[in-house]
Amino acid sequence: MRKFLLFVCILAMPYIASGRTNKADWANLGALQPGQKIQIVEVNSKVHSGAFVSVSDTAIAFSDKSGEQSIQKQDVHSVVWMKNKHRLRNTLIGAGVGLGAGAGIGVAVNNAGRDPNFLPEAAPAILGAIGLVTGALIGVLLITHEVIYHGK
Repeated sequence: MRKFLLFVCILAMPYIASGRTNKADWANLGALQPGQKIQIVEVNSKVHSGAFVSVSDTAIAFSDKSGEQSIQKQDVHSVVWMKNKHRLRNTLIGAGVGLGAGAGIGVAVNNAGRDPNFLPEAAPAILGAIGLVTGALIGVLLITHEVIYHGK
């Protein structure tokens, strides 16, 4: 159980670390590079997706299929950087880790010397399959975007 909790804590570290910056600071937008994919949510809940162009003290500019646009700072509720999506990679890594962990737990349970009828000899395969599915789901659900700015 300790190993599982350690594993969960390790997975949570990037999310905890990313939460330390002050998201209400407009200057965070200066870290964006032109061409990076962003999503802007206005105060009135209108959502814009496109490529980042530039930012000034008063507005953010982006380009979408209708051309270059800008939104005034007071109208921006939040800006999200849509990082490169690696869902397939994350899914495969999660599935592999889950398969290995499940099979390892199954082997350990079978070798524990307990009641032989407690789990069948197929426990490594059964728990490996459960781990594979669980790991794949975790890999798919990993966050692939970061909130750069969140207004008041």
